[in-house]
Amino acid sequence: MNCSSILAAPEALHPSLWRASQLAHADTRCIDTGHAALSSQLPGGGWPSGTLVDLLLQQPGIGEMRLLRPALSACAERRIVLLQPPHAPQALALAALGLDPAQLLWLRSKRSADALWAAEQVLRSGSCGALLFWANHVRPDSLRRLHLAAQGGDTLFFMLRPLAAAQDASPAPLRLALRPAAGGMSIDFVKRRGPLREAPLFLPLTPSLLQRHAPLDRPVFAPATARGLQPALAH
Repeated sequence: MNCSSILAAPEALHPSLWRASQLAHADTRCIDTGHAALSSQLPGGGWPSGTLVDLLLQQPGIGEMRLLRPALSACAERRIVLLQPPHAPQALALAALGLDPAQLLWLRSKRSADALWAAEQVLRSGSCGALLFWANHVRPDSLRRLHLAAQGGDTLFFMLRPLAAAQDASPAPLRLALRPAAGGMSIDFVKRRGPLREAPLFLPLTPSLLQRHAPLDRPVFAPATARGLQPALAH
């Protein structure tokens, strides 16, 4: 291989190399976000599976579930795990998102150590299509353990954390800051394998009538405890 061909295609030298002016080639399977404007800004054109994706929220409930709905629907043939969500999952909201409550496993724990253990077990089991883990404070070494566990499979793995965590280091190759905006959501690209994007991306997200009334509904199932996770995954 001559020098000119390497300069023309740096990924030919190593898959993890790319030009600073272009998005990197994905080294894992990607799942379409269902939002063309967002997918066009992500390496591989979608959410990477088998890796940690950091979603940094100004506050919970700004549309993050509507953002993730298409991808969750795409992997719903396997169990979807909701770990430490800030609110109990509601039947009407799940129906509005097109998600079958029977495919969801809701986990909660009183101890952060148990929640981290549960997340690692989900990722290592390989039996779940997606894991959504809400956490306020996670140590860097814990993030590295979860990222390593995710790399052993193809689970779609999202950490949903406060916006302030954008200041902290993370092994996640993709980190997005999400803020509410009129008619949708504003997305800042804190970290991606590609060129720096300074301007936020506006993504329209229209709530449905069911979603507006979802808080009136009851939880659709009872949560499982984190330490009781393995029997739940066996079903």
